[in-house]
Amino acid sequence: MLFLSENATLNKISQMVTERFGVDEEKVTRDLTFQEDLGADSLDVVELIMEMEDVFNIQISDEDAEKIITIGDAVDYIDANK
Repeated sequence: MLFLSENATLNKISQMVTERFGVDEEKVTRDLTFQEDLGADSLDVVELIMEMEDVFNIQISDEDAEKIITIGDAVDYIDANK
């Protein structure tokens, strides 16, 4: 069951990353880093975190946001805090 929910979260985040950074969805993996692999600057990351908060209806503290480095980190955090 957890796999299905994680898959849905991963799919949604992949879609958000694809739209925001123009990356092919097939290239979006759990290991992809926002800043190194996607070239996101700190403003891009803040905007993406805010979008995730809206989409998943959660609050992500600044402290927690700093720990979200990869797509997998975001998926794990969201699934743990829904």
